[in-house]
Amino acid sequence: MTRPCVVLLPGLLCDAAVWREQCQALAFADCVVPSYGELASITAMARSVLEAAPAQRFSLAGHSMGGRVALEVVRLAPERVERLALLDTGMDPLAQGGAGEQERAKRMALLQVARAKGMRAMGREWARGMVHPSRLDTPLFEEILDMIERQTPAIFEAQINALLGRPDARPVLRALSCPTLLACGRQDAWSPLSRHEEMQALVPGSRLVAIEDSGHMSTMEQPEAVSRALLDWMKE
Repeated sequence: MTRPCVVLLPGLLCDAAVWREQCQALAFADCVVPSYGELASITAMARSVLEAAPAQRFSLAGHSMGGRVALEVVRLAPERVERLALLDTGMDPLAQGGAGEQERAKRMALLQVARAKGMRAMGREWARGMVHPSRLDTPLFEEILDMIERQTPAIFEAQINALLGRPDARPVLRALSCPTLLACGRQDAWSPLSRHEEMQALVPGSRLVAIEDSGHMSTMEQPEAVSRALLDWMKE
């Protein structure tokens, strides 16, 4: 019997470490965690995922920026996606006017820190808002900084540009017909649960799971809860 294929998409400045526990839980499947290199658009990232996927049809999960890439994969090739899981992510493009300019300025300021002081120093400043407050300055927080430090300012710049140019994914959500899971850390301050409730309302039949006692990095903060949700999703 052919093993199922699961493609797990990491978010901004993340790599396979963000999905390590879930790959172990999904050991019955062939799990693939792509790298985006220095690709600078969500569409280019999605095309690279489709080119690299080892199976014609696969289950697709994306965390944070990876969720936006996953939605673009579905837009480009819906026939290849058996089921979809979106974790701690969003659907809207860059806001118009002052809100959008503020987001751009904040991201570019972090890029300047990365260039001047290094990726870990930038991460120590940036990642404090990404985890549950109880996990600040813990071994898990240092593991997240290790992951950020494995990236480069050039990769950071490319991924910032991809996010600033992110497409509106609402039409993709409305058109979804495959089994769809939405999951979010209850205390995610970056991509709040309320946003995922809005996303769920656009996808009839989708399931929403709140990951308790977790910030934005749910796959690492509460790996067992996320893995349980994904195992249930794989049975749909």
